[in-house]
Amino acid sequence: MAAPVLVVYIVLLLVGGVMGYVKAGSRVSLYTSAVFAVALAICLFLGQPVGLYVALALQAILLVVFALRLSKTRKFMPSGLMVVVTALAIVLEVALRSTPTS
Repeated sequence: MAAPVLVVYIVLLLVGGVMGYVKAGSRVSLYTSAVFAVALAICLFLGQPVGLYVALALQAILLVVFALRLSKTRKFMPSGLMVVVTALAIVLEVALRSTPTS
């Protein structure tokens, strides 16, 4: 059940990377978002529980990176938004994973 949350997160991550490139010319943002999106997409194919654990680890790394950037810039956009989105995705994935299925 956590797969739809991960798919939405991957799309948001890619959109953020493209916007970072378009607005600020940041190739690092574009490439980093693409690499993490591909890695997270691979996690979808690894299956449960390995895929979920690897995805959560990757998202935890991203959460730390976004939090560090937020603390450095003190600007909500884009790092603050990505902190919120990443934390919400992690919580939802864990909650949906621990929900028993019929």
